[in-house]
Amino acid sequence: MTNAAGRRLHFTLEATAASSSARAARFTTRHNEVLTPTFMPVGTHAAVRSQRREDLLESGAQVLLANTYHLMLRPGVGVLEKFGGIHAFMNWPRSVLTDSGGYQIFSLPGSRTLREEHAEFTSYVDNTLIRLSPESSIEAQKAIGADIMMVLDQCVPSTVEHSVARGAMQVTHRWAQRSLAARGDSMQALFGIVQGASYADLRVESAQTIAQMPFDGYAIGGLAVGESSAQREDCTAAVTELLPRDSPRYLMGVGTTRDLLEAVHRGVDMFDCILPTSLAKQGVAFTSLGRRDLRRAAYRGMEGPIDPACDCYTCKTYSIAYLFHLQRVHETTGWQLLGLHNVHFYMRLMRTMREHILSGTWLPFYRAQRDVLDARDSYGKAATHVTKAAVRAAKRKRGRYEVIIRDSAGYIRDMTSGEVMHPDGDSSQEARSLYVEQSRLLERLQVPSDQPLVVWDVGLGAAANAMAAILAAESLSSALVARQLALVSFENDLDSLKLALAHPRWFKHLRHAAPRALLSENRWISRALPIDWLLLRGDFADRKFDAPSPDIIFFDPFSFKTDSALWTLAAFRELAQACFQKPVELFTYSYSTSVRAAMLAAGFYVAKGRGTGPKAETTIGLSPQAAAAPHDRELLGYEWLAKWRRSDAQAPFGSRADDASWHEAVLKHPQFMQQP
Repeated sequence: MTNAAGRRLHFTLEATAASSSARAARFTTRHNEVLTPTFMPVGTHAAVRSQRREDLLESGAQVLLANTYHLMLRPGVGVLEKFGGIHAFMNWPRSVLTDSGGYQIFSLPGSRTLREEHAEFTSYVDNTLIRLSPESSIEAQKAIGADIMMVLDQCVPSTVEHSVARGAMQVTHRWAQRSLAARGDSMQALFGIVQGASYADLRVESAQTIAQMPFDGYAIGGLAVGESSAQREDCTAAVTELLPRDSPRYLMGVGTTRDLLEAVHRGVDMFDCILPTSLAKQGVAFTSLGRRDLRRAAYRGMEGPIDPACDCYTCKTYSIAYLFHLQRVHETTGWQLLGLHNVHFYMRLMRTMREHILSGTWLPFYRAQRDVLDARDSYGKAATHVTKAAVRAAKRKRGRYEVIIRDSAGYIRDMTSGEVMHPDGDSSQEARSLYVEQSRLLERLQVPSDQPLVVWDVGLGAAANAMAAILAAESLSSALVARQLALVSFENDLDSLKLALAHPRWFKHLRHAAPRALLSENRWISRALPIDWLLLRGDFADRKFDAPSPDIIFFDPFSFKTDSALWTLAAFRELAQACFQKPVELFTYSYSTSVRAAMLAAGFYVAKGRGTGPKAETTIGLSPQAAAAPHDRELLGYEWLAKWRRSDAQAPFGSRADDASWHEAVLKHPQFMQQP
């Protein structure tokens, strides 16, 4: 099948940043070439609130977003057709993307009725009944003359029950097929939309389903509707991994400048949001120093521009004090001038991100900007007084890590990559379920043996997995423990454990003598039970050869984006050499297609692991001896192999372009040859 993006948008991926999913690309609509990453100012009613056309063009805006539902009501499709479409009507020479009206299904619950065939709305203009179906939405968008049209979808709040989210997702999939059929041979581009609320299994299912349809681009919808920023970032990362590489990816309705930075880091190309102009109306400016809120009296007499690094008309012409004055007297000129600056700042930020991706300097830029873009009311020179809140915040950071609190629980976050250790709930519970219970650790300790049960803990982190094993073993009476537990933890950066130990209120599993002894002595030996916990500091690639051969591996480093060296095909091949002399089982949270392909190509047998948090499943690797012994693990079968063949993520991480041996190794793996 000819790729739709290639036919209609001529999409070209120019660069992907190292150790990141950030991308620079370009595509061509009927009106102009669009360079990504790009931000689309929102012109719901064929106008960006408070902004002149000339200022939008000067800012570098490449695409404007308009809303089909609102344009159908005012001025009406007939008026737009009379003028030859929205471009002539608003005299806009560049691209226009039209939302389908699906968001109104979410945002107008009191004035609409949902059916399989269509949604019914009561017009806010004259109270007439409006029926919006996939077919009528596409028909209207064709008449409007959008360069890029969106399918009609059903968005639900992120907090709805799983069954409700699944039902809305399935409607979205059926409406997507109907929208494609309604588009027909029109050369207007059409984007599909991934839904699924905040449920990882639904997002994965939706992404896989929508990605199989021949759209020109793919959008992530239903975010920024109640979920946390961390949930949104995790969802975005999971979905972009499954979307086609050769098509644009659009995150709908998001967000702040920090949100854009994080989403670009996770592989998104296009954005829209009303914040640049809506917050300008409230007196808020986005700047290179962070946000500035002109409702605060601190700006009353301040000289200089709102952003000393900006060259927009507002910053070149007016002082902060004057803009503060306009805000205080409710002068609409203030809204216009701040909106002009905010749009200009967003556009310059997107161009700067693109430059760093193309030049290979994305990661340092990303790290430097994460906290700057989220800073609030930075006045330039730091104040001499340090608040108690600032002291508490400083205590929650060490090296590249910080403690974040969600629902009265503590988590360790890598500030460089944004990844969170055990992000999907209680870390101790996840460690116990995914690693201790799945490995049947307690049962194995009760089987008499002269040889210790050796457990490799790859990625000590805040010691959630290691302490789950120790606490589980200590729950047994000494009479039941018939075998020594030899626990070997590998870690090259102990700041995360040191930080967690400084906050025992949030990390209850560390209220034990073992972690502190491990840090000071590199070893802890229980006085009550045969438990020996050893710490091997340094890179796992080197230190694994200093450890006894494992029986069980808890494989829990950060993902490929952060700890790339540990997830490559070469790394799994080395691991296979180190542990294939006996029956060994490896347990990991990842169920990435690339990770599973790497494990198979390295010689592991690969099985489905139990789900944890929002993950539908995880992964278990078995050495050939473990696979040959009786077991009840559910090995991946032909169904997975068929999906792998269709996947854009076939290649193991780190595989060389001149080495195709992994492909043959997966296809001819005994795991698939032995199945009926």
